[in-house]
Amino acid sequence: MKGANASYEIVYLASKFKKIKSTRMNKISLLAFLLVLVSKTFAQDRYITLFEKSGGTETPKYAEVISYYQNLATDFEQVQIKTMGPTDSGEPLHLVIFDPKRDFNPEKWKSEGRLVVFVNNGIHPGEPMGIDASMMYLRDLCLEREKWSEDMVLAIIPVYNIGGHLNRNATTRVNQEGPKEHGFRGNAQNYDLNRDFIKTDTKNSASFQEIFQWLSPHVFLDNHTSNGADYQHVMTLIETQHNMLGGKAAEYMHKVLTPGLYKEMKQRDFPLVPYVNVWGDVPEKGWNQFKDSPRYSSGYTSLFHTISYVPEAHMLKSYKQRVESMYALFQSYFAILDRDADEVVRAVEADRKADMAKVSFDFNYQLSKENPVNIEFLGYQSGYKSSEISGKERLFYDRSQPYTIEVDYYDTYVPSLTIKKPKAYVIPQGWHKVLDNLKRNNVEMYALNSDTSMTLQVYKIEDFETLSSPYEGHYLHTGIKVKKAERKVDFRAGDWIVPMDQEANGYIMEVLEPEAEDSFFAWNYFDTIIQSKEGYSAYVFEDLAAKFLKENPAIRAALEKKKSEDAAFANNGAAQLRWVYEHSPWKEEAHMQYPIFRWE
Repeated sequence: MKGANASYEIVYLASKFKKIKSTRMNKISLLAFLLVLVSKTFAQDRYITLFEKSGGTETPKYAEVISYYQNLATDFEQVQIKTMGPTDSGEPLHLVIFDPKRDFNPEKWKSEGRLVVFVNNGIHPGEPMGIDASMMYLRDLCLEREKWSEDMVLAIIPVYNIGGHLNRNATTRVNQEGPKEHGFRGNAQNYDLNRDFIKTDTKNSASFQEIFQWLSPHVFLDNHTSNGADYQHVMTLIETQHNMLGGKAAEYMHKVLTPGLYKEMKQRDFPLVPYVNVWGDVPEKGWNQFKDSPRYSSGYTSLFHTISYVPEAHMLKSYKQRVESMYALFQSYFAILDRDADEVVRAVEADRKADMAKVSFDFNYQLSKENPVNIEFLGYQSGYKSSEISGKERLFYDRSQPYTIEVDYYDTYVPSLTIKKPKAYVIPQGWHKVLDNLKRNNVEMYALNSDTSMTLQVYKIEDFETLSSPYEGHYLHTGIKVKKAERKVDFRAGDWIVPMDQEANGYIMEVLEPEAEDSFFAWNYFDTIIQSKEGYSAYVFEDLAAKFLKENPAIRAALEKKKSEDAAFANNGAAQLRWVYEHSPWKEEAHMQYPIFRWE
């Protein structure tokens, strides 16, 4: 049955059976017919999902998900399932590809200008609606129940957070309506994988980056379930922040694709609303667009100008409704992308090429409260009543009082930092974690073949703040400030040059510029430079410091000035000795010296 249409009209077969029976068919004919009927029925059951069998109340275990896709890959030539890399769980990460032309070759897709759509499921396995919707949608593509253009390719990660999916339970999604059992948010190392797309602490993230770079998709979906307020909408949507995405792709996404999805979903009786980003307040007051910085999946993918979305089905709707709304969203995407495939490919590829020659890049986008847009919101009347636990007032929503109103939605962000692109970055070979991450993300670089010296721009870390509590395994740095200078730097054969004339420029600058909010410095890649490695014994250094000040009257004058302006400093001998050390040649050069250099 390889490649066949397997709709299996059992009703038709039953009607044939009645005709055969009326002609007093012999026992052999009857047996043969029954075998055909059983075979056809079994084949059809082969593609019925657990979600469907359970009436929309259950989601399958990990092994069942993979087995389902393996069956499709066995039975249909346009489907392949690939093992793409390790995860923290010990299980491999799979990628399922639906290619009507049966090429399964990204280089050929690119040469033919084909549109690549990439879907990620189960990053939070307690939110599995994408897992079930993807299984059914791919099946229906194979059975030709749904249309799919030959000029488009669909790639699906069945379950991204395998460790969390294996950790099944019925309790950890306390605010969520079904399914009966589901996975857990943390992965096998208890990381939230949707914060790991830059820092890459997990094998999952490393494998995802390899898959993403191999596919080079034009459109990306990462399927989730929302937390927060109660309202009538079943599906909400995060459109990757269009100001941050920029270029022709952002213009198409924001002005054509997203409005088109709203129109399509309304026709399918699942009216959309932007992800209801409301915490500790009520949605009728309006809300801000969720800012998907590069630590998140859609923020990471947008660094490469991929049009990205995070569908967020509403947690308080039934599991059946959530999965059905995701299926309808798949249909809605196809309805638009089938029409606009060439336009999408041209826009994304043009933006990628434009980054090669772009002079400067923007970072650290901040919300602008000017010019909100009005959107239609289908809510429930909210109010306050006495808590049965504390006796204090608590928020509640009254589903017997639905309403439709216009609310303010703030979806404009502006950069707070712009940095000119260097000619290249130079990275000493000892920073291998940095280099490994760049290489995995298709960053082109070459090694020096001999020792050399260069005059480059160097950064000194002047200031930063650090979280007091760990965040996803890190004490994240914020508010980073640098001091710039030019200096002659010695390099060794084997150190690396990263030229800045490539499509990955946006990613490179996001991770290598320390002031960027999701830079490798912010994520503690360089914390060893923060701690001084050498010091002094005060009773020895006192005499050296005195001699040094006599020989350097300008530094002596600066010390006296500080003492006159700072009474506490003037009364602290140890602080004054430390100040002299910090301004002396004995102070180690590596302390606070950022070890990535800019070739202007």
